[in-house]
Amino acid sequence: MASIRYIATDIDRSVAFYRDQLAFRVDMHNPGKFAALIRDDLTLYLSAPGAGSGGTAGGRPEPGGWNRFMIVTKDIDGLIGRLNGAGARFRGDISEAGAGRARLLEDPSGNLVELFEFKKK
Repeated sequence: MASIRYIATDIDRSVAFYRDQLAFRVDMHNPGKFAALIRDDLTLYLSAPGAGSGGTAGGRPEPGGWNRFMIVTKDIDGLIGRLNGAGARFRGDISEAGAGRARLLEDPSGNLVELFEFKKK
């Protein structure tokens, strides 16, 4: 099992996003401060800036950047269509290079999730 920590500016909105749009299960939720969400073998920890063990070593934690985790799907067009219908934000268009197709989805704080579909054989 792997885990990732994201800084989120609105914990409650982010919990709803990951739960409702990307099929995560809520394991823990301290409104406004922290949440732990699970999807398959991934635990996603969400912390408000400066809250919890994210600490402030090296500066104030902030969301965003280019680091991301990947969700593999068999129907990237369908997933993107559903997310568009829910008002999701994306960075760029679908890229079609290498092993498949990908698009970068932004969570409510601007953290990235890569949606990926392997090339069909």
